[in-house]
Amino acid sequence: LSMCSKLCYAIGGAPNQVAGSAASFFLQIYLLDIAHITPFHASLVLFIGKASGAVTDPVAGFFISKSRWTKIGRLMPWVLACTPFTIVSYFFMWYLPPFSSGRIAWYLTFHCLFQALTTLFQVPYSALTMFLSTDQKDRDSATAYRMTVEVLGTLIGAALQGQIVASAHVSSHCPVNPSVNTTDSWHDTPSIPDPAGPLSHQVMYMIAAGVIAGVYLLGIVILFLGVKERDDPYALNSDRAIPFCKGLALTMKHGPYVKLTASFLLISTAVQLEQGNFVLFCTHAAGLRNHFQYLVVTILVSAAVSVPFWQKFLQRFGKKCAACGISWMIPFAVMLVTIPNLILAYFVAFISGLSIAASLLLPWSMLPDVVDNFRLQNPHGKGQETIFYSSYVFFTKMSAGIGLGISAAGLEFTGYKPGICRQSDDVILTLKLLIGAVPAVLILLGLFILLFYPITEESRKETKLALEELR
Repeated sequence: LSMCSKLCYAIGGAPNQVAGSAASFFLQIYLLDIAHITPFHASLVLFIGKASGAVTDPVAGFFISKSRWTKIGRLMPWVLACTPFTIVSYFFMWYLPPFSSGRIAWYLTFHCLFQALTTLFQVPYSALTMFLSTDQKDRDSATAYRMTVEVLGTLIGAALQGQIVASAHVSSHCPVNPSVNTTDSWHDTPSIPDPAGPLSHQVMYMIAAGVIAGVYLLGIVILFLGVKERDDPYALNSDRAIPFCKGLALTMKHGPYVKLTASFLLISTAVQLEQGNFVLFCTHAAGLRNHFQYLVVTILVSAAVSVPFWQKFLQRFGKKCAACGISWMIPFAVMLVTIPNLILAYFVAFISGLSIAASLLLPWSMLPDVVDNFRLQNPHGKGQETIFYSSYVFFTKMSAGIGLGISAAGLEFTGYKPGICRQSDDVILTLKLLIGAVPAVLILLGLFILLFYPITEESRKETKLALEELR
C-alpha cells in the first residue's frame, strides 16, 4: 500500500470521529443545560440512541454481507450512500426546536438516526481494512494511520465544539468555587428563550454542527478518490459466502474473538464514561469550569501524538503487552478526584490521552488477526469480515449506551439541577465515582480478560504463512 492510499483511507474515518467526539463530550451537558431536559430523560436519549446504533450493527452486517460487487467495490457504496443522511441527522441533533412538549421525542429521534447511520458508515469502513491488502504489516500500518487520523478527528471535534460553545457553559455570576448552593433563574420549558442566554447558546451549537457537517463532506470525497477496494484477497472462485446466521453463530463460538470483545467491551465503556462525564465533572465537581475545553484538548492532543508511539511499541513488544498502557489513567484519575488541582488536572489529562490512544488502537489492530485466525479454521467460506466488525461494534456500543444511561440516571437520582452554580454533595460524589472508581474497575476487569487472549506474535506469523499456503 502506498502512503497516499493509507492516508486517504485514514482521512475517510475522521468525520465520524469528529462528530462522535463532539457528541461524547458535549451531548449530555447540552441536553441538561441548554435543552433543559431532566437527567432521566437525558439518560433515555443517550441509552436508546446508543442501543439503536448497536442494533443496527448486525443488521448492517447482514445486508452488507449480501451485497454484490460493483464497479466501486462492495463496501464503498454503503459508505457513500449513508453520508448525506448522517449529516442531516447530526445537524438536527443539536437544534433546539421551538416547541417544548415534544422536545424529548425530537432529540431521541435524531440521536437514534445519527447513531444508526454512523453504524452504516462504520461497519463497511472498518471492514475495508481487510480488502486493502493481503499483507498483515500493510493492514497494521493502515490501521495505525487510521487511528492516528481518527484521534486527530476526535481532537478536532472536541476542540471545535469546545471553543465554539464554551461560553454557553461559563456563567459570569458563578464563582469558581462556590461555597453554597446558588440557584439561578432557569426554566424547564422556556417558550421564548432569553436573547442573552439559551438563544445565543443554541446559535453556538448550530454553528459547531454546521462546521462538522462540512468536515463530513471533505472526508468522504478524499476516501472515495484515494482508496481502491479490492475483492476478497483470500477467496477462491469456488468459495461460497457463509450464511449470515450461521456465520454469526460461528463468530460467537470463536474463542479469540469472544475474549477480545469481552475485554474491550469493558474498556471502551470505561472510556465512554470518562468522556461523557468529564465536562460535567470539571464544571460541577472540580471547580474547573473555566478550563474544561482546554483539558479536553490536552487529552486529545496527547492521544493523537502517542498513537505512532503505541504502533511502534506493539510492533516491538507485542499487542498484548501494549495493553498495559490502558491502565495508566487509573491512578491519575483517582488522584484528580481526590485532589482537584489545576496543574494536576492537566497532567491527568495528558496521561489519560496516552491511555485512550492505546485503547483506541489495540482492538482495531487485533481484530484483523482474529479474522485471519478464523479464516484459517474455515478456509472455504467468505463474507465473514463484516460480521466480525459489526458484532464487535454492536457489543461496544450497547455497553457504552448502558453505561451512559446508568450514569445519567444516577445524576437524576442524586438530584442534578441544570442552571445552578453548585450542585448538591450527592451529585458531586456521583460525578467523582463516574470519573474515578467505576472506570478503574472496568479497565482492570477488561485487562484481566485480555490475559487469556490466545493470539500471540508467534501465532500471528504462523497464521500468515498458513494463509499464504492456502492462497
